[in-house]
Formats: sequence, C-alpha cells, structure tokens
Amino acid sequence: MRTAWGRLGSENDVPATQGGTRMTRPITAGSDGSEESLAALVWAAREAVRRGAPLHVVHAWRFQGQGVAGAVDRETQEGWARDALARAVGTVAERHPGLTVTTDVREGDAVAALLAAAAGAETLVLGSRGHGAVVGFLLGSVGQQVIAEATRPVVLVRAGDEATAEAGGREVVVGQQGEPEDSADVIGFAFEAAAARGATVRAVRAWALPTVFTYSPGSMALADEAGGLEQYERKALGEALAPWRERFPDVPVVEHVEMGSAGQVLLTVSADAQLMVVGRRARRTAVGARIGSVAHGVLHHAECPVAVVPHR
Repeated sequence: MRTAWGRLGSENDVPATQGGTRMTRPITAGSDGSEESLAALVWAAREAVRRGAPLHVVHAWRFQGQGVAGAVDRETQEGWARDALARAVGTVAERHPGLTVTTDVREGDAVAALLAAAAGAETLVLGSRGHGAVVGFLLGSVGQQVIAEATRPVVLVRAGDEATAEAGGREVVVGQQGEPEDSADVIGFAFEAAAARGATVRAVRAWALPTVFTYSPGSMALADEAGGLEQYERKALGEALAPWRERFPDVPVVEHVEMGSAGQVLLTVSADAQLMVVGRRARRTAVGARIGSVAHGVLHHAECPVAVVPHR
C-alpha cells in the first residue's frame, strides 16, 4: 500500500492531475477511531478497489485546552490523532496491498473538514452506530449536517455491517421519483455501483392515488392514455431507466412499481440489498439544507449501507 501522509490542515493531499490529465476522484472515508468509522473505512477501501480509485481518509480533531482536566499540549494531541489514523489505515493495508491511500489529519470542526473532503471525492463514506433491529442507523449531528450539505454522494455504513454488506449476487436498490432528469444522478450512481459489483439494479418507483389537491384533468388524461395510473408509473420508470440501460447493458435490472409511500416501499425490498441509493434535493430552504423525508426514513430503518445522492 502506497501511503501519502496528510499534513495538518492541508487540502492538497489528494492528487488532482497527473501528466496534465485529471485523475480519478478518491473514495473518501471519515475516521475518528470508533468502531463505526472503522466499518466505514473497510467499506470505502473495498469500494476504491472495485472502482480502481484511490482511498482518502480524513481525521478531524479538536484541541482540548489546558483548562480541561488531564489535557496535554497541542503537539501531543495531534500525535494521538495521527496515531489513531495510522492504526485505522493499517486495518486495510494487508487486505488491499495495491491500494493507494492518502490521509489528512485536520484540527478543527469535523463537519467542515468532511464537507471539504467530500467536495473533491467520488463518494464520502461515514460510519453510523446501529441500534438493534428497529433503527438501522443512529445519525449524530455531524452525520446529519454532512449528508444535508454535501455536494457529492454520501454513504452511511453501520457498525457491524461488514459481514453482510458485501454478499455476492445481491441487489443495488434505487428509488426513482419525478421526471427522468430529476433522478438521473441517483440512478447513474446506482448503475455504477451495480456494475462495479456485478449486481442487479432494482429500481423502485412508488405511487399513490392523487388527492383532491393534486388531481387535475390533464394529469388524469395522461394516465388514461398510458392505460391507468399504474401503467403510467411503469412508463415513467422505464423512461428514466432507458439511457442507463443503454450505457450499462450488462447490468441486470428489475423494475419495481408499487403503490405506497416511497420510504415504506423501499424498505420492503431492502432485505436483499447490499446497497440502497436514494436522492436528496440539493437546494437549500429557508431553514437551511435538509435530508428529505424519504432519505431520512431509509437511513433510520434500512438494513444495509445507504447512499444519499444530491440532485437538482
């Protein structure tokens, strides 16, 4: 494993070009020495190997001032942070000896460090502590803020998922909503992930009967032309998938159209998924960035790693 050790506070540890040609974006993992961040690092290393990408690992730490009981000087605390990161990176060294790894130890706010790292990443991978069979992921404030504000896809990996998340022959499940252009980034991510794994894409589109507030003669006329509401939804899903089927002809696809809420329908098919992919509107609202109800529900109840992909 070739390792370029990051400099404190540096944002230049990931090579951007080589010989004038842009290099592959890294798969980036956030590490803090916890069990859940180790699970994220292991998942990220596998993903980097699959995609032929480098792995970048970020560790953010805060100086505990001399007023804190047992505190030591800044240099010693930085050394602890670097040692913790070295131990974490060492866990993937023997498994993936050819993997290029860069690291970055930063003093400061974890959210800011992770968002900066995500901006230059193919995917940012974070860990989450699982909580029994009812709640799939426990999201701390750092994870919630990063998912809500990141401009690149973020994957949440639950501690303890390592043994089950990589089983061969399982599905990459993706939720599709709206028009084809609304979900292009989300579906594209799912097809790329499935192609790298030799897995099947299960594309899910949930639908519901129109309410009195959403009903219009024009929309019902379109549904009638398609042969009914369900056939209209199937047609919409097929149109969204068409360009990706053409781009990835070797990826098997299952089209799943079901009446119900999007979050509930996605969760019903998550048991056979090795990865769930959902979208998040990238635009900010008056109260700031939001994860969205579907992504929020899936993150809290899915039984597999979840990728949240920002889109228009």
